[in-house]
Amino acid sequence: MCLGVPGKITEIYHRDELRMCKVDFGGVIREVCLETLPEAKVGDYTIVHAGFALNLLSEEDAQETLQILREMAVLEAEMDEMNSSGV
Repeated sequence: MCLGVPGKITEIYHRDELRMCKVDFGGVIREVCLETLPEAKVGDYTIVHAGFALNLLSEEDAQETLQILREMAVLEAEMDEMNSSGV
């Protein structure tokens, strides 16, 4: 399964004639290709998959998605704990 993760654009620049950006994923900064989103600007939230910004979303939607991902991680940890204890 592939998952696009939301992050905040913190910097936009060009590298080798490609529009690139830095995206902050909760403190983890990654370089992302921004060619598919010419309207994107610093401060926008974007969904990123495989190093490419796919679409823009509101901060509210980004935060909601991140909260759901956090809840899924907690649920997975609880299920792993139950499985390892034989419940």
